[in-house]
Amino acid sequence: MSEVAKLKARLREEVWRELEARKVATPRPCRGKIPIFAGARVAAMKVVKKSFFLDAETVYSTLDVSLQPLREEALRLGKRLVMLVPGFRGFVIVDGSSIPRGALRAAASPRGSLTYGSRVRALEGVEIDLFLAGSLAVDKRGGRLGRGDGQQDLEYAVLRELGAVDDSTPVLTFVHDVQVVAQVPMEIHDVPADYIATPSALLKAEGGYKKPRGVIWDLIDSATVGKYPLLKLLAGLG
Repeated sequence: MSEVAKLKARLREEVWRELEARKVATPRPCRGKIPIFAGARVAAMKVVKKSFFLDAETVYSTLDVSLQPLREEALRLGKRLVMLVPGFRGFVIVDGSSIPRGALRAAASPRGSLTYGSRVRALEGVEIDLFLAGSLAVDKRGGRLGRGDGQQDLEYAVLRELGAVDDSTPVLTFVHDVQVVAQVPMEIHDVPADYIATPSALLKAEGGYKKPRGVIWDLIDSATVGKYPLLKLLAGLG
């Protein structure tokens, strides 16, 4: 394990302990997860008033439960919500304008989206206006830390390869205030946030980190490529 990987692992444990000690995460125990947090709805209301959210016609969300309030608000406002089909088996697109009010919560969940949305293999001609990324920790420059499996970063990289996002696509992350830390160790495949929403504030990241321009194939072994249909497609094997 590299020194950066060790620092990341240590920071994850510290944040999970803090979330547990303050009892601000659900469900508990939250170790190994990016949990929903106390005040998530308050944080969501800060986001939905901003032009980068209001003007976004198509919103992409990683599958993290922490982002559920924002996914619901996107559908409530009639936006298109795009999520990954678990296992990188394509995407699901949910049209908020066609979802009954009573079904918004279900349609915004990863499982329910498969019922209310349309599955597609790739996102041909789809332009993402806002990328919602779950995080376990974030710093004020926008450095993000996930749960350790690299899923959110790989989702973003796949979207870059498909031409659905670019450097100008805003990335928003959504955390409790205790998850904002002094510094997150960042590597070339890590996706930084442009905006950080917490129950107490909506911050524009100070910046300084570059977004990855696509899949960094040297960091992915052949077994992983073979396991995930979207990676096989991008590698010309699917």
